[in-house]
Amino acid sequence: MASRGAVGLAAVVTAMSGPAAIAQERGEEVAIEAPGPQGPLAGTMTSGGAGAPIVIIIPGSGPTDRNGDNPLGVSGGIYRQLAAGLAARGIASVRIDKRGMFGSRAAVPDPNKVKIADYAGDVRSWIGVIRKRTGAPCVWVLGHSEGGLVALVAAQSAPDICGLLLVSAMGRRAADVMRAQFRANPANAPVLDQALTAIDSLEAGRTFDPAGLHPALAALFAAKVQPYLIDMFSYDPARLAAAWKGPMLVLQGALDLQVSLEDASILKNADLSAKLVTIPGVNHVLKPVAGEGRAANVATYRDASIAIDPAVVDGIATMVLAAPRK
Repeated sequence: MASRGAVGLAAVVTAMSGPAAIAQERGEEVAIEAPGPQGPLAGTMTSGGAGAPIVIIIPGSGPTDRNGDNPLGVSGGIYRQLAAGLAARGIASVRIDKRGMFGSRAAVPDPNKVKIADYAGDVRSWIGVIRKRTGAPCVWVLGHSEGGLVALVAAQSAPDICGLLLVSAMGRRAADVMRAQFRANPANAPVLDQALTAIDSLEAGRTFDPAGLHPALAALFAAKVQPYLIDMFSYDPARLAAAWKGPMLVLQGALDLQVSLEDASILKNADLSAKLVTIPGVNHVLKPVAGEGRAANVATYRDASIAIDPAVVDGIATMVLAAPRK
């Protein structure tokens, strides 16, 4: 998707095979692939200049593409903007399409038949490719939203991670986050009991027939996605954060409707050495919210003319650039 609100990029070039395809000018982009289960995983590498530290950007939940766009309601290329902002600060990045989706659709035949551990394995595959292509000793792993959980799981068994950058990431278990989301929106009152019952069932590891659900819940709890939700609900982000022994940034917008400041605090308390950055006026999709109330916040998701807040790039870049180079 086009990104009308993105920071301008210096150039876009077609990838070639081998090391010669690596972009050198800041902001220059090349396509890049990593091995997937049955076909390639696809991504875009943005240069930060020769010898720059490099970040892999793991997308959030659902059909979110490498640029951060989602046909269900997010536009503006928030990850494309993030990549461009980091490049301007001398930091390279790789943003990726998840297995089975978009450019990575050939990796698996069914994008719904996946587990968090599968996504984590793909991150490890990407790290290997990035290090081989660039010569970087390690890669920073940035997980946005649900991608934060993937980053934490990947970090448990990937030795070549410089550090974790958890952006709008869950600190509570996903089932508890979903319960809080449903309760926070008054418009959910007619479906709240059904939603909470569904979450309870999946948290207990039990699938159910969604035929009797209110139509507003049908897609969220569809039979084909229930195994994935059961798997995701089994993880405790705080425990994973406590087990990680390395640099960690927790960056959280104060106006996030999906993940709260409580989540950021939980992650920080799980690893007291972690750096916590909270950004006033910023929401879950990293954009500033000018108006008051929930409607104004949600409206920014679809408004491609609204750029991500510069403080997001600054918080991430400050962490990466301050870290000792390996």
